[in-house]
Amino acid sequence: MDVLADLDARGLIHDTTDREALAARLAAGPVTLYYGCDPTADSLHIGNLIGLLVLRRFADAGHRPIALAGGATGMVGDPGGRSSERNLLDEATLRANAAAIKEQITRVLGDPDAYELVDNLDWTRDLTLLEFLREVGKHVTVNQMMARESVKARLASEHGISFTEFSYMLLQGNDYRILYESRGCELQIGGSDQWGNIVQGVDLIRRTNGAAVHALSWPLLLAPDGTKLGKTAGASVWLSGERTSAYEFFQHWMRADDRQVGELLAKFTLLPMAEVAAVTAEHEAAPEERQGQRRLAHEVTSLVHGTEAAAAAAGASGVLFGEVAPRAASADALGAVAANVPAHELALSALEAGIDPVELAVVAELAASKSEARRLLAQRGVSLNGRVLEADDRPSTADLLHGRYLLLRRGKATWRMVVAISPAPS
Repeated sequence: MDVLADLDARGLIHDTTDREALAARLAAGPVTLYYGCDPTADSLHIGNLIGLLVLRRFADAGHRPIALAGGATGMVGDPGGRSSERNLLDEATLRANAAAIKEQITRVLGDPDAYELVDNLDWTRDLTLLEFLREVGKHVTVNQMMARESVKARLASEHGISFTEFSYMLLQGNDYRILYESRGCELQIGGSDQWGNIVQGVDLIRRTNGAAVHALSWPLLLAPDGTKLGKTAGASVWLSGERTSAYEFFQHWMRADDRQVGELLAKFTLLPMAEVAAVTAEHEAAPEERQGQRRLAHEVTSLVHGTEAAAAAAGASGVLFGEVAPRAASADALGAVAANVPAHELALSALEAGIDPVELAVVAELAASKSEARRLLAQRGVSLNGRVLEADDRPSTADLLHGRYLLLRRGKATWRMVVAISPAPS
């Protein structure tokens, strides 16, 4: 498999140090490469997902990927893409964040024998200042560092740049040097905003070891309006289910702009490019059916959260958007609904003889009072499990979906889930 040709076809090559030399080295045999993520939060986001999937593509082509969790660089903070200094996190927080992102890296990369997971804190923690200055600082000129776009942008800002962040590129360059010397790593990959830091490592290895190594970057993802992709209403789309639920993650991809479906399928899935082209053509023939978005959402959610979570998210989406009748939904899909709309517990015993629909509407917080609930019911403005809830109905255990759920809706889009619970044994 020609991995460079595949990356090119997917629009995942922005810069390389020497394309012909890199292609020749990849053709000669397995190459060790690395991609790093700093634990500045307890979750990675979809921008990091691109890098992890590029590692996965190299692994599938027979190469040896290293995923690096930046326990050390996370303590400093990369000045790139920021107009002000990052808040420094304490070591305990960074350690917890690093453990969390390692789990996410493992989930995306799959087979643990196909890659290595490292933490740069392991070789940076005991590095003394004098050693660092002699082994790294001696080989880098301030002129080089000042020429980096990320540094120039910060120097031009009102906040300037601290020595701490100024030194970030030296730490990242040293990571590449350490991985080259200890593991024979010959390629570092990253987003185009990391290019200056990446080539710093290439130059450091040339100066310290007399070796020619390689670098590759992909372009930053932009929405059609030119804004940075990966945000939903200004918030990051996280890989952690605790920060962005599998359902919310699925919905992010379902909302993909029709113009970008093909690009996102190419960059965020492991589908062969021939299949990406086929799905894109089908989507473009009937964009209103959103088949491209469905396939995209299923593939990416499966990669990050697993196939069962992806199926549950798709089922929940079908229920909440009126494409699947509540009674036809799986228990997992209804569980995903309950996790993403306001849910309220109700004792199973309250349903055994049937419950007053006025009381049910108040319990579900569809109405603030019984009088408001009566008006809603009289106007036939509440549905239960997909049918109109009448004022003289008495919902009971027979109405429970999968023996547990009652799904209510007020109007067109106000959803509530009532979850029946049995009392704990005394």
